[in-house]
Amino acid sequence: MRRLPLAWVLMHIVMVMAFASDAQAEDSPQARAIVRAGTIEAGLAAGYVQGNEAFTSISSNRSALYVLPRIGMVLTPEVGRGFFAGNLELLFEPLYAHYFKPFGASAAGGSFVFKYNFLSFGRWMPYWDLGLGMLWTNLAPRIPEQSTQVNFVTESGPGLHYFVTERVALTIGVRFHHISNADIGDRNLGLNSTLAYAGISVFGPRFIERIP
Repeated sequence: MRRLPLAWVLMHIVMVMAFASDAQAEDSPQARAIVRAGTIEAGLAAGYVQGNEAFTSISSNRSALYVLPRIGMVLTPEVGRGFFAGNLELLFEPLYAHYFKPFGASAAGGSFVFKYNFLSFGRWMPYWDLGLGMLWTNLAPRIPEQSTQVNFVTESGPGLHYFVTERVALTIGVRFHHISNADIGDRNLGLNSTLAYAGISVFGPRFIERIP
């Protein structure tokens, strides 16, 4: 039986949410009223990384558990219309990872994450993010893909917040996750994987009240 890509499944869930949002009670939390320019987000997520053989990767035998705290702020007022109405957020996301395949190893680092929040779905808030960062890992030089312990991270994918209160949201998401050393070492095939994560976020008061 063919397996459906996680990103495809998640985006179809978001489409269902769009229709369901019309039936929500008016007094339920509304992302549009909560997530505004200047709003602070702080959160914590746990993730699972599974390697794949996309692009230059040579092995899918790469698995890890990730811990992903986050802190950031919404940068812009709402822009766009309809489905695409939303705003831009910037987060700093440290990471710690424990690899258990192909052997025990660790990774630590952090990324700056740009996140576009879609605001038209009531208490459901889909988003798409893009992260750029660095990490250290002792996977290298023991794996053939990488020769240096200092590496760079590029990642992107969809996610979804569900506001259980006016400040607290449950979070799920999935990203394409790429690790490479940008050719600063003699081996740089790159580690490509899928990162699925779930957690919780708290959206605090607006840091700069004068922003519209």
